[in-house]
Amino acid sequence: MILYLDTSSLVKLYVEEQGSSKVQKLVDSCEAAATSVVAYAETRAAMARRYREKAFSDNEYEHLKSSFETDWPDYFVLYITRETVRLAGDLAEKHALRGFDAIHLACAMVLNKETPGSVVFSCYDGNLEKAAELEGIAI
Repeated sequence: MILYLDTSSLVKLYVEEQGSSKVQKLVDSCEAAATSVVAYAETRAAMARRYREKAFSDNEYEHLKSSFETDWPDYFVLYITRETVRLAGDLAEKHALRGFDAIHLACAMVLNKETPGSVVFSCYDGNLEKAAELEGIAI
């Protein structure tokens, strides 16, 4: 199984939140963990926001960033193409998705097209999850 992680799931691997252990178990059981290149900036932004909210000490924040930087090369990263962006635009319109959510779903759909039936989509957004299911992506 290839596990596609949107940013809400990816962050849970580094920041202890509800669902973190579930995401970790999925990652531990998959053949590969994939995400979009936009997840890098989104994850760093989420970590920085939580740091500004005083959720971590300076040392904890530096450790989170270091762990993420160490792991990033191990993810199968999907880059954005013109076709992916157009698909994301269509998905955003069709399912009332935010821009980056539509990009994540479009990337997962492209990956699923290349590896039929082996992609599982992990997210913690009800609207995005519903859209993925409607588009035939396993949750």
